[in-house]
Amino acid sequence: MNNTHIKLRTEGLHLSFGQKQVLKNININIEERKIIALIGPSGCGKTTLLRTFNRMHDLIDDVVITGKIWLEQTDIYSNQLPVTQIRRQIGMVFQKPNPFPKSIYDNISYGLKLNNTPKHEIHGIVEKSLQDSFLWEEVKDDLKKPANRLSGGQQQRLCIARTIAVKPEVILMDEPCSALDPISTSKVEELILELKNNYTIVMVTHNMQQAQRIGDQVAFMFMGELIEMGTNLEIFQQAKKELTRNYVSGHFG
Repeated sequence: MNNTHIKLRTEGLHLSFGQKQVLKNININIEERKIIALIGPSGCGKTTLLRTFNRMHDLIDDVVITGKIWLEQTDIYSNQLPVTQIRRQIGMVFQKPNPFPKSIYDNISYGLKLNNTPKHEIHGIVEKSLQDSFLWEEVKDDLKKPANRLSGGQQQRLCIARTIAVKPEVILMDEPCSALDPISTSKVEELILELKNNYTIVMVTHNMQQAQRIGDQVAFMFMGELIEMGTNLEIFQQAKKELTRNYVSGHFG
């Protein structure tokens, strides 16, 4: 019996910037509490797809989006839904750590205050978010320290802590380790594997080894199209499409 639960899905998704079509008929089902690695050469549409899930293209004048994106039963492009609500449910962690110019504590409490979290609950949530991001032991005695004084790897874990503090359902990650050294990368990967116990994670990566290490499902994109999606094993060892086989074996990209 298949107990798969689809958390996020697209139906016939197309996206163009002016005359340039960037996403072409994307149909993807993303399972709950799994890590989905989006792979493909630069410019193939991976980050654009990720950003459509977070409604980050809304303010671009010449963007045209057709098709549907569903978060369970919710059409996330419905006019009735404020963007802020979607971004609370679908959080985003960027390629380059982007802590606010505030203290470690205020980086995490900021979103909680915006969401009217009761004042007496905030400290506990800040602490738990830092614990869940494997950062608490490193910063617990220095919470008033400016966040930009943390190392790159610590800043990225802080940004993850800030994202999970507001309890999203999905976490989007755009090459979250590309600016990090190998030790920091290992810590962030360990953290991502732990987070999938509670969150659905969609991650863009150019690192094939990383996709193999932590991706439950892998989606290969090329020139704006979703070429093939399957389990880690299916994509890296049993790919059906020749284009996929050529890419994962390093023949191009």
